Amino acid sequence: QVQLVESGGGLVQPGGSLRLSCAASGIIFRFFDMAWYRQVPGKQREWVATISSSDTISSGGSDYYADSVKGRFTISRDNTKNSVYLQMNSLKPEDTATYYCKAGGASVYWGQGTQVIVSS
Repeated sequence: QVQLVESGGGLVQPGGSLRLSCAASGIIFRFFDMAWYRQVPGKQREWVATISSSDTISSGGSDYYADSVKGRFTISRDNTKNSVYLQMNSLKPEDTATYYCKAGGASVYWGQGTQVIVSS
């Protein structure tokens, strides 16, 4: 059974930082491209960042970002821990959303989401 479990969301002031984590089980993690998406009520789910699959368990991957987060967010992965991370700096109120982790490969899997609220 495949599971993706996000954590690390919460309430943060504008300009602050948060680090989201997504722990995967039931898949050969390093073979999957991993991505973060976000969604606010009434809007479509929005792509945030992707890190590609890894050639070896110790290697990372190529990373890609939406223009709205480029330079502020960093995606990374640790294949030894079957985990992907999203470091979010210089947060803005418009970053408020539920953040979802996605594993993409032969099949696609989603986590249940973690809420991020950026507010003073």
